Amino acid sequence: MSGPMQPPQKQKQAADRDSVGRLGSDLAALVGPDWQRFHYGVAVSGGPDSMALLWLMASLLPGQVWAATVDHGLRKGSDEEARMVASFCNREHIPHSTLRPPTPIKGSQQAAARTERYRLLEQWRDANALDHIVTAHHADDQLETMVMRLNRSSGVGGLAAIRARNGVVLRPLLHWRRSDLVHLALDHDLPFVDDPSNSDNRFDRARLRHALKSQSALDPAAAARSAGWLAEADEALDWAVERLIASWPDASNIAVIRDAGYPPEMFRRIVAQRLRANAPQLALRGASLDGVIAAMHAGRRAMVGALLIDPVRGLEGTIWRISAAPRRKAPKKG
Repeated sequence: MSGPMQPPQKQKQAADRDSVGRLGSDLAALVGPDWQRFHYGVAVSGGPDSMALLWLMASLLPGQVWAATVDHGLRKGSDEEARMVASFCNREHIPHSTLRPPTPIKGSQQAAARTERYRLLEQWRDANALDHIVTAHHADDQLETMVMRLNRSSGVGGLAAIRARNGVVLRPLLHWRRSDLVHLALDHDLPFVDDPSNSDNRFDRARLRHALKSQSALDPAAAARSAGWLAEADEALDWAVERLIASWPDASNIAVIRDAGYPPEMFRRIVAQRLRANAPQLALRGASLDGVIAAMHAGRRAMVGALLIDPVRGLEGTIWRISAAPRRKAPKKG
């Protein structure tokens, strides 16, 4: 015979303790045993997931949490959403800042906005001496990203999708479902808005989100676990490549690429690592990187941006050398 039922209020309090404790465990896994002594900045858009994250963080670490809302000014009503978050933070005594880009967003709107958002958040974090930025990416976001990467023929690194930790940026909710966060926001009467871009079919992610809502074959929680293991595999491959390169007799010469019959994925990472060492701004991946490697293995010169990769003849093993491409002569006038 079971014990007496708890009254609804006590059940709710117990559920809250479970949710807050779960977040504490997730933060500890990302930051380590000293996670409770740090100060955190929470990125809050005003959606139910980020508002739930803010409530959880403030409940877990009162007095150690700041909030920031990035208003790109790209759509009508974004300033009202920022004011809504500011009002909630004022009521709950959480320091809040609204961050705005100094110049209008240009180029691919979503990609450019994301880059600017993290730049502003890092600037804000540094100015307030905060240890970490926390975002509300969750398991459903992770599944969407993985499927998008599958459609782009991504490899191990790409399919690792959203990383739980990227420098000072933490994403402790990657194993939480969107529905759990929405319920938490509703249960605590948190103000929130739904970003209309989330249902705007002009954007790839919005179309995919709509398609995934109507399916039950893919489990977001399972996908999030797989993404975590893929991230670990990606880090392990990079670790192995670094040590492999360190074993070369000319390891300190960043112009040299060697191949001793390495597996394709290892050699792909060797080439990418050596190219970045010579041109840090270079981001070569996927089919473009494979095209360069195919030219190398065919014994042809490969050109990558402002770099040349030439085979070196007459030496033991297979060796290539990276050099700066000659500058093109300006056409003669007249």
